[in-house]
Amino acid sequence: MPPKADAKNASEPKGAARFGRVRNSLKMGIVGLPNVGKSSLFNLLTEQNIAAENYPFCTIDPNESRCAVPDERYDWLCNLWKPPSMYPAYLQVTDIAGLVRGAAEGAGLGNAFLSHISAVDGIFHVVRAFDNDEVVHVDDSVDPIRDLETIQMELCKKDLEFVAKAEEKELRDVKKSQGMKISLVFTSTFEKVKEMLKENKPVRCGDFNSKEVELIREKLDNLITTKPVVYLVNLSADDYIRKKNKWLAKIHAWIQAHGGGVLIPFSVEWEGKLWATRDDPDGRKAFLDASGGAVSAMPKMVVQGFKELNLIYFFTAGETEVRCWTIQKGTLAPQAAGVIHSDFERGFIKAEVVAYDDFRSIATSKSMMEVKAAGKYRQEGKQYEVQDGDIIHFQFNVTASGKK
Repeated sequence: MPPKADAKNASEPKGAARFGRVRNSLKMGIVGLPNVGKSSLFNLLTEQNIAAENYPFCTIDPNESRCAVPDERYDWLCNLWKPPSMYPAYLQVTDIAGLVRGAAEGAGLGNAFLSHISAVDGIFHVVRAFDNDEVVHVDDSVDPIRDLETIQMELCKKDLEFVAKAEEKELRDVKKSQGMKISLVFTSTFEKVKEMLKENKPVRCGDFNSKEVELIREKLDNLITTKPVVYLVNLSADDYIRKKNKWLAKIHAWIQAHGGGVLIPFSVEWEGKLWATRDDPDGRKAFLDASGGAVSAMPKMVVQGFKELNLIYFFTAGETEVRCWTIQKGTLAPQAAGVIHSDFERGFIKAEVVAYDDFRSIATSKSMMEVKAAGKYRQEGKQYEVQDGDIIHFQFNVTASGKK
């Protein structure tokens, strides 16, 4: 009989999530070469209208906004309660200017742009796979594989700089402290990281043990290639409708050979036309009918970006408000309560919990009576790990003022 899996290890994040910042407000950055559709995508995701002209470096300072995370569960709860206040979960998105070959050495506006990527927590990597003579390509031809290699190489080069600086700092600190030595874990981990980066391999796909992960998080917390990546392949409207493109299979193979990741085909051209019908129900229906079953890829992008950041949310629902509260996956009940208010965490007593699926399948009204009768309304304590979609009511009691 095989040994039981360690519950703690089973719930520990894998891949890029191992290295992520532990907080509830995380950002996805839109990254790629110039003129691949980044700013147009940002406009569509966040319903803004920033500059998206057809020339390199149109975007210089990063634009930041947020987009609501689409969720049928949230919609259903809002329709049930119909409260005056409704607040979905949001994904924070940053539009970062285009990188070019040589960015790590400062080409284009490379150093500034790479620092902007360091400031986000995950990457939407936009790749151009459409031909259009009117949209200039920075390398004069469309070749998504070459473009993927360019971005990956520049990110790895920049990370090598970060590693070298961190190594120099460690050596200086050791010299200053009498009797202090560089640990074997430090040496072996840094060598492993450097070897990967020199081979243009992202650090997020490395095989690291828990001590090595902890050291990378402590000493190399500004690495770019530890961040999760979602690859967004921008197609022509015709290719998107027919679900075919000569580059898709090659791009998929490249991604699998370079650390893996989710690939989402989309079309800025098609999405822009769909967006133009937002106030015209008949025109929207006609457009979709003529699109052969194609649907917007925007919801999938947002949901996947949220997931890649290791974020989930729980619901509070009642007569006055239905709200999603964003937390890190693995958050315990008292800390989840603290997202609502610090007093909830400080004076935590218990969490009254029902899973959304149980509530949806059992309840015929807003009341929890049927759920309680079915034994699905639980009381959880301080060690309860909040699950995505939990509907929670926290009990707390604060009898003394907290420390300042």
